Amino acid sequence: MTPILYIVIPCYNEQAVLPITAPQFLKKLQDLTAAGKISDKSRVLFVNDGSRDETWNIICDLARQDEHYIGISQSRNRGHQNAVLAGLMEAKDSCDITISIDCDGQDDLNAMDAMIDCYAEGYDVVYGVRSSRETDTFFKRFTAQSFYKLLSAMGAEVVYNHADYRLMSARVLREFADFREVNLFLRGLVPLVGFRSTTVSYSRAERIAGESHYPLKKMLALAVDGITSLSVKPLRLITGFGAFVAVISFIGCLWALITAICGKAVPGWASTTCIVCFVSGVQLLGLGIIGEYIGKIYLETKQRPRYIISERTGDMQKTE
Repeated sequence: MTPILYIVIPCYNEQAVLPITAPQFLKKLQDLTAAGKISDKSRVLFVNDGSRDETWNIICDLARQDEHYIGISQSRNRGHQNAVLAGLMEAKDSCDITISIDCDGQDDLNAMDAMIDCYAEGYDVVYGVRSSRETDTFFKRFTAQSFYKLLSAMGAEVVYNHADYRLMSARVLREFADFREVNLFLRGLVPLVGFRSTTVSYSRAERIAGESHYPLKKMLALAVDGITSLSVKPLRLITGFGAFVAVISFIGCLWALITAICGKAVPGWASTTCIVCFVSGVQLLGLGIIGEYIGKIYLETKQRPRYIISERTGDMQKTE
């Protein structure tokens, strides 16, 4: 029995690229169906992440043109990770497998063939991993690779050079639905679900049209979310560093006391100022990291919905 595939595509202000990539996604779906790898009930599911342009109208037009296009729209912009999650949760009860992929056309669609072959071999999760970063600038390549190395060093379980291009089976999605984190970092959460997994390598191309929605600022924010959502290592580092500073300070106090007793103390403000500034800096850094964790706890305890779907295309409304 051929599996039903839902290709989940988050979209945020993609009016420039969507008319170009949407037919490519449909053609890949048709090719996979013709090859007997997936069922004709498979669909391309667009998730509008509160776009301010014509993205949702384009999705609705596509859905009217072909039944294989379907779409949902969030009530407001909630970020890439929440948009992917919304699509996965929407699809989990209607399909056997999902493949999440960005809308910009950079990820190689042909890698889906290999992903589905891996699923047929018994793998429940298949990660799309970039074989190289030759198309990236030096700065982009350096920051991206540092991003993955930092996450690994901090104890977050991630797949190197993997973003959000992955296949997940329906049974993985059903288990994943029990993960209730508000602070989402899917690249680190999916490995925690377990099940048999593997990787598929592919080459990433340049963006076809439009502008990237993941500048350095968002990458840094994602790194902070990934570390603080999946690891307590920064807190342990603070504890260790605090203990080290305390030992050094104690030695300094003994030295100052002995010097004073011996009558060799020389009054001066430079050394005192340096020590005070150093200790104050360490304290503020420690408070900042602890505050980041407290902020995460604050958001988690509120248990606010991670996404709210305000609209669906016609075919999806009929099947509810």
